[in-house]
Amino acid sequence: MKDQAEGLRKLVAKKERASRIIAVTSGKGGVGKTNIAVNLALALCQMNQRVALLDVDLGLANADIVLGITPTANLGHVIRGEKTLREVIVEGPLGLKILSGGSGVADLANLNGWRLEVFIKSLEQLNREFDFVILDTGAGIHRNVLSFVLAASEVLVVTTPEPTAITDAYGLLKVIHGQNPQAKVRLVVNMAKSPNEAEAVADKLNSVLLEYVKWEVEYIGYILQESQIAKAVSDQQPVLLAFPSAMSSRSLKRIAGVLAGEKVQIAPLGIKGFFSKVYDFLSV
Repeated sequence: MKDQAEGLRKLVAKKERASRIIAVTSGKGGVGKTNIAVNLALALCQMNQRVALLDVDLGLANADIVLGITPTANLGHVIRGEKTLREVIVEGPLGLKILSGGSGVADLANLNGWRLEVFIKSLEQLNREFDFVILDTGAGIHRNVLSFVLAASEVLVVTTPEPTAITDAYGLLKVIHGQNPQAKVRLVVNMAKSPNEAEAVADKLNSVLLEYVKWEVEYIGYILQESQIAKAVSDQQPVLLAFPSAMSSRSLKRIAGVLAGEKVQIAPLGIKGFFSKVYDFLSV
């Protein structure tokens, strides 16, 4: 296993254009993580960014539901050699490309030899085609979830003002900073009643993080609680497209604007480098 991981690292060592990979995650379920991942990806598309959405939430993969699409194949089919990467990528609204993870996480850990090499090489085309890859990960600190979160150089942690969500977000943030201190980590407060409530949540989290971890997370924005979001989800439409003038849509555009307009200090790993790290985490 050690020799195989070493060979994989050599495979991804070549310098090439690298996509920015942003893992959208949360300490607990039910905080709107998937909704934010989907709409954030679409907001980036509206800013003329080339974006892929990779759904790796094995417990509750529902990015396709929010988008109103039904993928017939997933990353597991690619890893098992049953389909090519091109065959499992689905076209979404605004040119967004969607790739369902499916059983790919478990399959990735079991890859070996030439099949691993073929899979990693198949990812080269994605680096050339996308500016951003948005990951909709699972919630919590399970190994399969953390394998993707800790492999990413950029992480967006979603919480709500609900006390248990804040507690779980703190636990997740502490793990991320402890195991991947170089990552660019940001906080989004969802379902807030007001901007002041959202800011209070961020302040509370940072107060605890400073006291116990000696670190602060960057607060990037909030999304207010409003009926349009529930209506859009019910209609299987992204709120950004169903209600473009809603407060939540404007907030998502602001967050996307920060991401698209910033000068990245951390050199992106790229998709091959990212999956190399995921494989390392899963194969330990």
